[in-house]
Order: sequence, then structure tokens, then C-alpha cells
Amino acid sequence: MIQQFLIIAAAHFLALLSPGPDFFLVARTSMAAGWQVATGACLGIALANGVFIVAAFGGVSVFQPDSGLFIALQLSGCLYLLYMGERFIRHAGSHSLAKATDSTEQPSPSGSLWLRGAGMGFLSGLLNPKNALFYVSLASLVSSTPLNGAWKITYVVWMFGVVLLWDILVAVAIGNRRVRHRFAQALPWLERVSGGVLILLAVMVIFSTLNKLVASA
Repeated sequence: MIQQFLIIAAAHFLALLSPGPDFFLVARTSMAAGWQVATGACLGIALANGVFIVAAFGGVSVFQPDSGLFIALQLSGCLYLLYMGERFIRHAGSHSLAKATDSTEQPSPSGSLWLRGAGMGFLSGLLNPKNALFYVSLASLVSSTPLNGAWKITYVVWMFGVVLLWDILVAVAIGNRRVRHRFAQALPWLERVSGGVLILLAVMVIFSTLNKLVASA
């Protein structure tokens, strides 16, 4: 269980390193209104991720490991991880942090701006279809070993916490020009490594699943 948790936790964290809509929302808010206000967007994004995490890790238990539905879900999840890994590698270095510097928002009271950021963050995370597919993919990978309630809570709390802390770290760091420049330099390699790990994880699960099917035939 511990080894499985470490593998999934590592894959989840590596996926966070590649910037997407949520990343740029946090970065833009931080540079426009300060990192304190951007924590609202961070919380909203984490809550949206939490919805998908709870749904994925709570619902996957209804599938039996030997059922056709479970196998189809697992292989579909692997295909999606392969797709994500390929996209990470192909588009490594194509994201520009300069996008985060463009903002026409006018200052407003910090309380209302924080709440607006939280709402925007929640919608950004909830309306991103990749989030749902990604968490279902991860949940399908661990469901070959039945998880008890304690482990499900561990996965949910860990992933929610990592998303929230990472986004807050981005919000704090992105306002520093030197940090932003160094991160931009390392970003292509981070994307390539992330893509490679996701592809390797998917291939390992595909081979394991196919071996089980052949053995049971």
C-alpha cells in the first residue's frame, strides 16, 4: 500500500508541475492583486480538485477488479495518461509565463476580490475536463488493490493538500521576477520528466492488466 501510494502521489505531483489554465489564473491573480488575494483562487482550485478526487476514489470501489467495466476504465485511464505524457513532452517549453503578466483588472476591496478569485478558481478547476479524467485515471490504477476507508481518506486529503500548497507556492513565488525567470528556464525539463513518468506508469499498468487477462483466459 505504501509503495502504491508513493507512486500515485509522485505521478500526481509531477502532473501539477506542468502549467495549465489553473496555473495561469493563480499567476495572473498574484501579479495583479498580490499573493494574499491569489490564495482565494488557490482555495477555489483545490476545492474543485477535491470534488473530483472524492468522486473518483469514492466511486471506483463499486467496480470489481475482474469485471469488464473495471478493465475498460483502467485501460481508458492508461490511455489518457499516455496522452497527457505525450502532450507534456511534445509541448515542453511552449508555455509562456509572460501570459501571466497581462491583466486589466482594476483594484477592488481585498475581501470581495479574494472571494471573486475563489469563485474563479473553483470554476476553472471544475470546468476543466482534464481534472476529472486525470483523477479517475489515478483512481483506476490503485483499484486493483481494494482500499479501505482510511486509505481513501489519505489519498483525498493528500491530493487536496498538495494542490492547495502548490498553488499557494506558485502565488507567492510568481510575483518575484527572479524566481519567475528561473522557473521558466527549468519548465521545459520539468514537463519532459513529468511526461516520461506518466507514460512509464501507464505502460506498466497496461502490461500488468494484459498479463492478467492472458493468464485468466
